[in-house]
Amino acid sequence: MSTIELKDKVILITGAAGFIGSNLVKKVFEIAQETTVIGIDSLNDYYDVSLKEYRLQELMQYEQFTFIKGNIADRALIQDVFEKYKPNIVVNLAAQAGVRYSITNPDAYVEANLIGFYNILEACRHSYDDGKEGVEHLVYASSSSVYGSNKKVPYSTDDKVDNPVSLYAATKKSNELLAHAYSKLYNIPSTGLRFFTVYGPAGRPDMAYFGFTNKLREGKKIQIFNYGNCLRDFTYVDDIVEGVVRVMQKAPERVTGEDGLPLPPYAVYNIGNSRPENLLEFVDILQQELIRAGVLPADYDFEAHKELVPMQPGDVPVTYADTEALERDFGFKPSTSLRDGLRKFAEWYKTYYSI
Repeated sequence: MSTIELKDKVILITGAAGFIGSNLVKKVFEIAQETTVIGIDSLNDYYDVSLKEYRLQELMQYEQFTFIKGNIADRALIQDVFEKYKPNIVVNLAAQAGVRYSITNPDAYVEANLIGFYNILEACRHSYDDGKEGVEHLVYASSSSVYGSNKKVPYSTDDKVDNPVSLYAATKKSNELLAHAYSKLYNIPSTGLRFFTVYGPAGRPDMAYFGFTNKLREGKKIQIFNYGNCLRDFTYVDDIVEGVVRVMQKAPERVTGEDGLPLPPYAVYNIGNSRPENLLEFVDILQQELIRAGVLPADYDFEAHKELVPMQPGDVPVTYADTEALERDFGFKPSTSLRDGLRKFAEWYKTYYSI
């Protein structure tokens, strides 16, 4: 691996107003103040835009941060950004997220996850035109959903992932395939990261922990899928961001093969807690922390607000990350406990909604 110093670099982060993206911007400035960060986000209304604006507002304190409102599916915009700012490192987090939404709104996934990612790859490719140094490392978000209905656990990046059970998963797998092809053809160092169920303060409202909290607060029933027999590898956002920053600083080596052609400088890693939690236990900890934070009253009747229901289309019963490669290559393993993470979420929720 080749080491990259973040200091004095230009870093392009797409999806910068997103949950992971906004936290990543903060982390980058925490460790390398002299860095320039260009953030792109379309601020679409897949979920409450005011939450994206709240995250963005926090980023405006950094003088070296430039925000561009735009869609990565807009090829001319992406070309302009690369020509104007000449990023050294690109972190592509912009994507249409969500498994269930992909069943009813497939167009959004094709636009953001396929066309958008293709535009990023093309811009990286042309960053080397006329002998320029160009992009030193492309890091992009994949997803644990690529493992589909694989029965073997924990999920390893050595496993075959040819059986996606949602369009979302299929688009993320295709990102890995496209990146591999571009790495091979144009010698672009690229690393894909398969994220496992990311949660934390100012997260996505479509995620279970956030949606459950909203419903419980409104006195509505929460539906627990697969009768609570789901296991999820919940990963706290700070752990995800720490992993991303470490990966950004170590790019796959450019090496020439025996045929005189470049071997693809390409890698894929899991980032997960590698401690899957039962959904019912997860809900139990969440309710305790919501009471502790004062989001819900101490005498809240959870049993009356819980409903066990069958599995949803596109969902998988288990997510479980094998993080051995991440530990080996980057000396890092996510470690935040579910209780600590949900406590921070509950405290943030209380403050944000001023309950």
